[in-house]
Amino acid sequence: MNHRCNRWLALSLVDGLKINPLHLVLSATLICLLCLSGGLMVSAAQMPEIQRRGYLNIAVKDNLRPLGFRDSDGNLQGLEIDLAKRLALDLLGKEDAVRFQPVANRDRLSVVLDQKVDLAIARVTATESRARLVSLSVPYYYDGAVIVTKDASVTQLSHLANRKIAVINNSSTIAQVRYYVPKAELVGVDSYQQGRSLTENNTVVAFAADASVLTGWVQQYPQYRLLPTKLSTEPLSVVMPKGLQYDDLRRQVNQAIAKYTAEGWLKERVQYWGLPLISPQL
Repeated sequence: MNHRCNRWLALSLVDGLKINPLHLVLSATLICLLCLSGGLMVSAAQMPEIQRRGYLNIAVKDNLRPLGFRDSDGNLQGLEIDLAKRLALDLLGKEDAVRFQPVANRDRLSVVLDQKVDLAIARVTATESRARLVSLSVPYYYDGAVIVTKDASVTQLSHLANRKIAVINNSSTIAQVRYYVPKAELVGVDSYQQGRSLTENNTVVAFAADASVLTGWVQQYPQYRLLPTKLSTEPLSVVMPKGLQYDDLRRQVNQAIAKYTAEGWLKERVQYWGLPLISPQL
């Protein structure tokens, strides 16, 4: 079955759509006929093709310091940008053999599924549900929940008992904060911006969220500090397409990241960008 057909069926199941089995068969048949006729064909990003054209297409973040962001001159910088350039060097022989495509969070998987890019290096946490749709590399960084505050009197988790902590609504961080600071009062927010606003006006004393995002806060707003205790460990992975035809690409990416970890290059870049070393593997 064509790649697009697989994606349509997979997303239907993941999204929990209630589809009549007969309708599903008929719809899948129609879509596959369209694919075979060329109506939905997209060129595959297999390793031989990438080598022929001479560059990698990689989706990245351009607004998430310090993983992927633009500096004052508009140039892309960050840990994930460094990783993309290093992969281009090792796979194609030139650090600049890469074309970056900034991507929104909601599109980080779909740009790979739709074959608009070869890879996505855009703060994607490896999860079982995502692994059903795409291939995920060995981790290049271990993210995790941490707590940020600007209150000088708060230096450890015990200082947050009976005080208000902002957390993103419906996030896994809620359970982690409840475990580590059971007496804290949690205040739900819908965005990082709202969390910072409540922290800034002292409605809450702290905000709990992902280290990769909150590190950028500390770098931009020096009044904030990260507490040293990490509440969780969550691996970030490169998003790659599924399918036997992409085996060579996946193998080379995984081998390269494993080498960067073993040689200490990733640890050096993590420290350079001011990110906390959450896992002992780095």
